[in-house]
Amino acid sequence: MRGSIEVAGRTITRGEVEDFLYEEADILDAWNYDGWFALFEEGARYEVPTTDYRGWSLHAGGSFVDDDYDLIKARVKRLKSRKAHAENPHSRTHRLVSNVRLFPGEEDGTLRIRASFVVHRARDGQFDTYVGWYEHVVVPTDEGLKYRLRRTILGHEALPVGARLSFIL
Repeated sequence: MRGSIEVAGRTITRGEVEDFLYEEADILDAWNYDGWFALFEEGARYEVPTTDYRGWSLHAGGSFVDDDYDLIKARVKRLKSRKAHAENPHSRTHRLVSNVRLFPGEEDGTLRIRASFVVHRARDGQFDTYVGWYEHVVVPTDEGLKYRLRRTILGHEALPVGARLSFIL
């Protein structure tokens, strides 16, 4: 585990990465999707593999979400509109992020992040808990860290019948 890592001639600390992840959690819990979209660099991806994911291609194994940058933008637009019937009114969420670890990226100028999460969701009188981990790729920019890849991996063996992933994990 590293307390800091050198990326593109800049030292990135675990505290800086934790602040980035905690800020994102606050942004999502507040349903500030424009703020969330601003955390992505152009060309980024957002992925949520199916619960049987074991590291193979999302296209071969399936996914709940496999969005390129344009689809992320469309998802944000839809979630902000009344057309997101499954989230009108919004779910109430509370996120916990922990066990943040930093690794060198596979591409120059990138940083890999692995972190655990718990997302509590209240909607329609039901309370659900989603657990898993993040496997992100970020790049440092003048505006701060930006996602190149935001991947959410659920730790569930399966989702309960009727479970909806109509919000951002």
